[in-house]
Amino acid sequence: MYKLFYSPGTIALTPHIVLEEIGASFDAIRVNFADGEQTKPDYLKINPKGRVPALITEQGILTETPAILLYLAQKHPDAKLAPLDDVFQLGKMQSINSYLSSTAHVNHAHRRRGTRWVTEKSSIEDMGRKVKSNMEDCFALIQSEMFKGPWVMGDDYSVADPYLFTVSRWLEGDGVNIADFPKIEAHFARMMERPAVQRALALHTA
Repeated sequence: MYKLFYSPGTIALTPHIVLEEIGASFDAIRVNFADGEQTKPDYLKINPKGRVPALITEQGILTETPAILLYLAQKHPDAKLAPLDDVFQLGKMQSINSYLSSTAHVNHAHRRRGTRWVTEKSSIEDMGRKVKSNMEDCFALIQSEMFKGPWVMGDDYSVADPYLFTVSRWLEGDGVNIADFPKIEAHFARMMERPAVQRALALHTA
C-alpha cells in the first residue's frame, strides 16, 4: 500500500489523481500547512525538503511530482498512463511535465511564496505583479506548442493530463481567465468529468 502526503491546493493533487486512476491501494495523509506541519521533525524525516507530495512506496520514499508520476506509470503499466513503449514520446511527455514543474509551477509560486527568492517587500510585490503575465505566457506556449488534444499527448490520456489540470486550477487565483485558452479550458472540463478526478478533489477541497 502506498502512502501519499498531500496538502489541499498544492500540486500533490496530481499524483493523487493518478493513484485513483490506476486503482491503487493507498492512504492519503494530509500535511497541515497552516500549522507548519511540513517544517516539523516528523514530516522532515519523510521529506527533508518540507514540501508535498511525498510518496511512500514498498522500496522507499519518492518526492518531486515528475518522478512520482513516472514511477507510478512504470509501476502500473496496465493503466497505460504513459507511452512506455515509445522512448521519444515518453521523452516528450517528460519534457511537458518538466516545464509544468520548473516553469509554470515556479511562476505561480511567485505570487504567494515570493520570500523563497527575495526579502525586500518591494521585490516581493513586484514579483507578484508579474505572475499574471508569466502564467499567460506559459499557457499560451502550452496551448500552441505542447498540447495536442483532446489530451495532452493526443488521443491517449497520460500522467501529463492531471498535471496540466492541477496547474490550470491555479489560473483563476493568478488573475488569468482560462477562457482565453480554449483548448486548455476544454481539457479542464474533460478532466472534471473523470471519476478519479472527482474522488481526489473530494478530499482536496474538503
